[in-house]
Amino acid sequence: MPGSFIDSNVVLYSLSKDESKQRRALELLASGGLISTQVLGEVANVMRRKLGYEVPAIRDVLLRLIGDCPLHPLAPSTVLRALDVAQRFGFSYYDSLIVAAAQEAGCAIVYSEDLQHGQVVGPGLTVVNPFLEPVEP
Repeated sequence: MPGSFIDSNVVLYSLSKDESKQRRALELLASGGLISTQVLGEVANVMRRKLGYEVPAIRDVLLRLIGDCPLHPLAPSTVLRALDVAQRFGFSYYDSLIVAAAQEAGCAIVYSEDLQHGQVVGPGLTVVNPFLEPVEP
């Protein structure tokens, strides 16, 4: 999905036992959404500390992500932009770093369960919670 950025919480649902969320996360990952080096780090940390995965299994997941998803590396400019995002929107620094990376990469959507669905967080960048059911008009 060109122009979309996938937050670590969505990536982690690809490992979930919740089949509908797992399926949706896998669809997003397969569609070409971008991730950042921060996402790789957060996924590794949660897999190790909260989910109890061993290092070889974590490495396999990260290598698959690196192979399947375009990767946006974090730069000093991303860190400084994240501070501006945090100040403007009141987000945590790490959520702001996700938004800043998505902005730098020129994405139109950031898929996240942690931020407010539908919120516009910069010119042309909107938060989408991919697990919400579409509302019928």
